[in-house]
Amino acid sequence: MRRKKFFIALALVFLFLAAGVIILHINVTRVLKSIAEANMRSITTVAVNDAIFYTLSDALRYEDLVRVERNSAGDITALTSDPLAINRIARDTAYMSQQNLRRMSEDGVDVPLGAFFGIEAWAGFGPKIHMQIIPISNVECRFASKFEEAGINQTKHSIYLEIVADISIIMPSGTSNFASLTEVLIAESVLVGKVPDSYLQADLFGGGYSLAPPS
Repeated sequence: MRRKKFFIALALVFLFLAAGVIILHINVTRVLKSIAEANMRSITTVAVNDAIFYTLSDALRYEDLVRVERNSAGDITALTSDPLAINRIARDTAYMSQQNLRRMSEDGVDVPLGAFFGIEAWAGFGPKIHMQIIPISNVECRFASKFEEAGINQTKHSIYLEIVADISIIMPSGTSNFASLTEVLIAESVLVGKVPDSYLQADLFGGGYSLAPPS
């Protein structure tokens, strides 16, 4: 009888220990993913902003992207975008963002020792432990535009560059995925004259440039 109770007690202790290890692993994984994601979000922001600054370092005018056609009365009959200029900006921004992300994430991240206890309140304490990560990113750039009434017979046309970075972080503790969106106003103009409703109700720009992850 005593032997049976001993084995039951031993089994319960083992179960409690196993449950504790599993819970600790889950909590540690969650905290490590949170820290790695926060670091990669910061890196992504810097990488994308640097790419935008590099790509748009030359002065960009509204006329470089959009051509306005008018009739004899001065009303706007057509708005046409320059596909070569748009594709070049989108392609260069996506490529530079991708390269910056790869270069800036090569060093991995430093994780405080407290994070390995699985308690978020302790995650910022203790000496730093270097952890290597493998980021896989896909950067897509697209143009978007918005029309706003700016006065009598005047319409403000704003052109934005949207950069979407889909990031997957592969770590010893697991994989984390997130997306980062950066929107930048790159050109705008006040159009004098009536703008056709077909342009006001639709986006002038279609598509974008997507840079697939490296094989």
